[in-house]
Amino acid sequence: MTAPEPLSLSRLYRVCDAGVFDFETTAELKPLERPPGQERALEALTFGAGARGEGFNLFVMGPPGAGKLEMVRRFLAARARDEATPSDWCYLHNFVEPNRPLLCRLPSGQGERWRQDLQQLIEELRTTIPATFESDEYQGRLQELQQQLSRRQREAFEEVHEEAEQKEIALISTPSGFSFAPMKDGEVLDPDQFQKLSEEERRRIQQTIEGLQHRLQQVVQQIPKWRKEVHDQVRQLNEEMTLLAVGQHIQELHQRFGAVPAAAAHLDALRDDIVENVDVFRSGDQEQMDQLLTRYTANLLIHHKPESGAPVVYEDMPTHQKLAGRIEHWVQQGALITDFTLIRPGALHRANGGYLIVEAHKVLLQPFAWETLKRTLFAGELRLESLEKLYGFWSTVSPEPEPVPLEVKVVLLGDRMLYYLLSAYDPEFSQLFKVEADLEDDLPWDDENQRLYARLIATIAQREQLRPFHRGAVARLVEHGARMADDSERLAARGRPLSDLLHEADHHAAEDGAEAVTGAHVERALAAQERRASRLRDRTLEMIRRGTVVIHTEGRHTGSVNGLSVLQLGDHAFGRPTRITATARPGRGQLVDIEREAKLGGNIHSKGVMILSRFLAHRYAPEGELSLSASLAFEQSYGRIDGDSASVAELCALISAIAETPIDHALAVTGSVNQLGEVQAVGGVNEKIEGYFEVCRDAGLHGGHGVALPATNVPHLMLRREVREAVEQGRFHIYPLTHVDDALELLTGLPAGARGEDGRWPPGTLNRKVADRLERFAAARRRHGGDGGDGEDGEHAVSSRGDGGE
Repeated sequence: MTAPEPLSLSRLYRVCDAGVFDFETTAELKPLERPPGQERALEALTFGAGARGEGFNLFVMGPPGAGKLEMVRRFLAARARDEATPSDWCYLHNFVEPNRPLLCRLPSGQGERWRQDLQQLIEELRTTIPATFESDEYQGRLQELQQQLSRRQREAFEEVHEEAEQKEIALISTPSGFSFAPMKDGEVLDPDQFQKLSEEERRRIQQTIEGLQHRLQQVVQQIPKWRKEVHDQVRQLNEEMTLLAVGQHIQELHQRFGAVPAAAAHLDALRDDIVENVDVFRSGDQEQMDQLLTRYTANLLIHHKPESGAPVVYEDMPTHQKLAGRIEHWVQQGALITDFTLIRPGALHRANGGYLIVEAHKVLLQPFAWETLKRTLFAGELRLESLEKLYGFWSTVSPEPEPVPLEVKVVLLGDRMLYYLLSAYDPEFSQLFKVEADLEDDLPWDDENQRLYARLIATIAQREQLRPFHRGAVARLVEHGARMADDSERLAARGRPLSDLLHEADHHAAEDGAEAVTGAHVERALAAQERRASRLRDRTLEMIRRGTVVIHTEGRHTGSVNGLSVLQLGDHAFGRPTRITATARPGRGQLVDIEREAKLGGNIHSKGVMILSRFLAHRYAPEGELSLSASLAFEQSYGRIDGDSASVAELCALISAIAETPIDHALAVTGSVNQLGEVQAVGGVNEKIEGYFEVCRDAGLHGGHGVALPATNVPHLMLRREVREAVEQGRFHIYPLTHVDDALELLTGLPAGARGEDGRWPPGTLNRKVADRLERFAAARRRHGGDGGDGEDGEHAVSSRGDGGE
């Protein structure tokens, strides 16, 4: 086995040749109707949007910045245009149970006309009815009825009066009523004269008066009946005049909306209520009239333009009230007052018959919103209830509207982790959201997708009204798409970062007064993005230059190696070298992970260290006990460490410490290793290489600096221009690793060596030096009776092995 050769320049960066494009600027390209590379997700969207079974709602998942909302909106909008326009909905006053408003469903486009016609009727009632009752016709007929009553009463009393006169009895009207008195020769007899009459005469007169009194009583008893008859006649007259005033208008509304049962019933109830309360109109009391007329209006909840298609609604603040609607109140004399006109729709009302888009994490963060959404979807109807009343916070009298039948397709947007958590911990989630649409993070970089990527750039530029992009700028953007994907064979499919970059490049083109965005403008935008986010990176480099953070980029050191890590701060990531050290001494096969002991190491890092211990035991003590007590530490690291990308570096430091062989610190190494010593791919290789390059550049490149990385990471390389130029000039090198022995030979300068048939390593090899040192460790242990050193350290190592050993 020989040390690996450095990579050629062509393997460090994939160039997009602008000459392959058959356009000069993106203004010549046709915009995309659908995003490229998302066929799987679009198939799921098509199925989910078309499936009408219960619970076939959608969850669209993808990473932040993937453009989920924009894609779903455009897809659903295009589909909804060809779908049936849903009905209009309004609430009407319930004349039988005022606290339970009635729901009225009208054909699409008719809701606004229904509301306007009712409002016009109300305005007509305000003026027409009072005018009708003030008309000469009504006043004449009313006076005639009153005169008939007066005439009837007068005639009845005159009949009694005439009958009394014929019997020489006078009918006298007094303040307390009527009375009778005897007469003689037309004169009323006083009591003395009456007493002078004969007893027989007095008896006759008394009998006559009693008969007249009975007759008068009958007349008086008839008066209330006559008045009631007149009152009924007046009521009939009022009804006749009222219907004469508004009947034609109501009949026209019947003809227009009679096919809608709820509307026809409302018109009939409205007509009866007008007649019943006609005195309110006659009184002229505006406050009472306003309260009465409010009952005749329609609270138009949802209305649509005819042939406008199904609604597509996005709710960016999915609270309980924003989703399910609310009932508003107004204060009157310190009391909260409400009625059916204060019912307000929610997003579910507006999306009924169409599609509702909601971001999953937002609805989960809002109190009661997630439960409200699930309860509504299960019920298939939208019942409007206040949270205060629903959960018994307080009891108030408020309307209980008739529930709205619900037929809506809900589309949740979120990341994959949220989808899997909901699937695992909410048993109702899988019943309601049966279709998942998983967006691709990236797409293959081939000729077809390269052309589609150019059209994607053209689509964004035209939609955002940006300048057209020159084909050179498009080529640079394609290359940056591969860098965002961390893969020279794939292109990032996330729309938001690309859109942001296009806007910045357009801004620089505007500053230059250019008609099209060029590759130079894109480069300026990328440099500006990096500079804005690089304060902490520059501060880290300064600390290394000043020696505050110790990183050796020269010389050879034993038990020490330059590892590489990546810091992710928001959307910006940068690489940073880390000094990893190791110690070795006789022991009982323990490997102490200092980071774990200090509770700074994560589980994945601890797993990597365990793999190292097993690799050492398998390679150097396959049939016996490994006589070793070793330790590993990330120097000057005070935060949490996780991941196994430093496993190769840690193993090199350990073997260097055991073999007492120095490592070349002009090189840094990254990569994961398995128990067989095979080097495995890790993430962030571009940032790691660039981060170490910057440290070496500041220290002075001399041609020996470089980075060793897993060979399987080579297709992921998309290094920036400065690094590539240094490689081209031979001042910096990138080495691929397939096995840990590649790294050991590269860093130590010694051949690793292969075990012979006798089970021993060849002399002069690194593995022979390790084996010889371990044999000396074993001899030392035997001399000390099996103790690997002082008891305290031995106990510490044992506890560590309990966590991470066999």
